Amino acid sequence: MTLAPLRPAVPRDGGPPRSTIASPAIAECTTCGSTRRRVVCSEAHGRAYARGVSLLVTVPTAELAADIAAQGPLPDGVEVQVWDMTTPPPAPRIDIVVPSYLGRQRFSALDGIEVGLVQGQMIGYEAVIDRVPAGVPFANAASVHEPATAELALALTLAAQRELPRFVRAQDAGVWDRAFTSSLADRRVLLVGIGGVGKAVARRLAGFETSITAVAQTARTEHVEGVGEVAVHALADLPALLPDAEIVILSLPGGSATHRLFDADMLARMADGALLVNVGRGTLVDTDALVAENGRIRAALDVMDPEPLPEGHPLWTTPGVLFTPHVGGASTAMNPRIAALVRTQIDRMLGGEEPANLIAH
Repeated sequence: MTLAPLRPAVPRDGGPPRSTIASPAIAECTTCGSTRRRVVCSEAHGRAYARGVSLLVTVPTAELAADIAAQGPLPDGVEVQVWDMTTPPPAPRIDIVVPSYLGRQRFSALDGIEVGLVQGQMIGYEAVIDRVPAGVPFANAASVHEPATAELALALTLAAQRELPRFVRAQDAGVWDRAFTSSLADRRVLLVGIGGVGKAVARRLAGFETSITAVAQTARTEHVEGVGEVAVHALADLPALLPDAEIVILSLPGGSATHRLFDADMLARMADGALLVNVGRGTLVDTDALVAENGRIRAALDVMDPEPLPEGHPLWTTPGVLFTPHVGGASTAMNPRIAALVRTQIDRMLGGEEPANLIAH
């Protein structure tokens, strides 16, 4: 696979390029794989697009194509096709490929075609980056999932503090079960990770009258909108900071540097009754070590290791543990935001600019 520069196709009729949303072309040309009825080939047959198309984008669902169209008229010459990567590619050159969000992502479908950019739909990329063909730029979905993930972090925190699972079980049993529970107000919160999600969590915590401390890979001062200047400690300071924290919220990425950061020793440093919230990666926490705590500390998790959690795994019944099945970004906020990001990438590519959110590989 090679990366080719943009070379706009010229319409046969000499008219202006047109913006379209189309289904994949059929009846391919035997020379270059393009469709005789709808595609104009470049002189070198290195580019084959529908008439008037200068930039081709593929998305996995008709819903995402509609969301992109809902952002406003497409720029002249841009075509969005629905291609879920389970069938042959619609053209020998695709400028932006958006793989599926959930389920298997079939990057082998890109073999033998030219691709300008693979635009992922997730913030995390550790599980897919090595499968993206060499030489093809890859961008993650930073700016898409942070608000929804931060919402869930707060929801898990509040549910654990105010013991909502207890009250739901009582309601299911028809029992009026009043209880005195823990607040979020006045708690000492330690944010482990102050990237996009961490900052979004901090902004949402600002209204809850908490005391916020942050930790990241390196010490620095971060400005968080709505919060102000936040002093960020280095990750090396984490063991000393943990004993004083009442709520610890993890949003770090995965990878070797953070693998099982919260192992048995780190968990043992947490105060009795403290709450561990994880919306980062499941591999940040040693699940066996968390189970071994047996309720001494509490946990509210959207991610865990392994996923999906196998039937009969002891985490299902570990005291003080609440979890959701990795749904941090799965909300109505996602679709319009990923559509807006794709539109941004289209505009940048047409303008000759570097795509946003590029990940080195």
